[in-house]
Amino acid sequence: MRRKTSITLLSVGHACVDVYQGAVASLIPFLVAERGYGYAAASGVVLAASLLSSVAQPLFGALTDRRPMPWLLPASTLLAGLGIALSGGGGSYALTLACVAVSGLGVAAYHPESARVARLADGGHSAMGWFSLGGNVGFALAPLLVTAVVGTGGLRWTPLLALPALAGAALSLAVLRAPGQRQRLFAPAPAAGGDGRASFVRLSLAVVCRSIVFTGLSGFLALYAAQRLGGGVTAGTAALFVLYLGGAAGSVLGGRLAGRLDRVTVCRWSYLLTAAAVAGVVLVPGPALYLCVALTSAGLYVPFSLQVTLGQDYLPSRVGTAGGITLGLTVSVGGLVSPLIGRVADATSLRTALAPLVLMPLLSWLLLRGLTEPAGPGRRTDPPAGPGQRAVPKSWVQ
Repeated sequence: MRRKTSITLLSVGHACVDVYQGAVASLIPFLVAERGYGYAAASGVVLAASLLSSVAQPLFGALTDRRPMPWLLPASTLLAGLGIALSGGGGSYALTLACVAVSGLGVAAYHPESARVARLADGGHSAMGWFSLGGNVGFALAPLLVTAVVGTGGLRWTPLLALPALAGAALSLAVLRAPGQRQRLFAPAPAAGGDGRASFVRLSLAVVCRSIVFTGLSGFLALYAAQRLGGGVTAGTAALFVLYLGGAAGSVLGGRLAGRLDRVTVCRWSYLLTAAAVAGVVLVPGPALYLCVALTSAGLYVPFSLQVTLGQDYLPSRVGTAGGITLGLTVSVGGLVSPLIGRVADATSLRTALAPLVLMPLLSWLLLRGLTEPAGPGRRTDPPAGPGQRAVPKSWVQ
């Protein structure tokens, strides 16, 4: 199978998985309406989806570094879909938490191995950009899909949300079963140069701050937009759709900018501009809220795929672990802050609770200052190591 075909199938499969990350936030207004959840209870659902996923993703990454496991792609896709499909059954809060946690586990198992497979597609940030774009499209489609299904039949119709998982699993199997693909995907990773652990840690902390902003907005934007604009569920769904769709535009723009500037510079400027956009979400009145949401989304997603490849290049001997952290753990860990946002919102107002998110992109910008472009696929700028020496990029020597 040609590499372009493989990355296309992987990208669409990624969309099918990330539908279930976006579905959790999209279900919140319906859980509030049908079951009377408060902000704290609603944020607990976001936490349940994120907590297990946060712990599991680096573990799956470490496992795939030791032994390639491409079969995780279809299996984890089905698990992610199963959890969301069962989340609307019954009225038990504990059962709902358990179901979204199962879905989060499926998402956790998918991302580290899928990042490794996507990297094999062309060895650089080009394939990762298309792969990430698929995930963004999945996020964008989630509120439309959930509203179409649950808005029509209520939470009892959530089993229909398993359909994307079935499609995603089939696409993953098509990639794994392609002629000549099995040998490549199950081959052990080649020897790599030295790791830049300090740079990787700083990058990961920057992605954590980004995650707090994105998860905070994902969990509460639908309710916030409904309050500010008075449009009910429709206004909230539209705001979530803009948030997720803007990510697709941001991913494409990030790849193009990285072709002209280095990835670290692109990430730094993106976070600086994102801080102003998040301030607009909190402060700007009226329909202009949608424009601020779109700018926030683009700003958060311009660096997304670039950070994944940066992490893999800073940690070349542990590509699965790097993918599990930058594509998974640091994204999911933002959900750990959601209960705090919910409690502040219950005690004050949702607008007050979201205001501190303005600081997070600024922290990401500060953390990325001083980092430089590592050597990596397509970026090998350092002189080759001598006989018996390990190549260590000069950017990691502080």
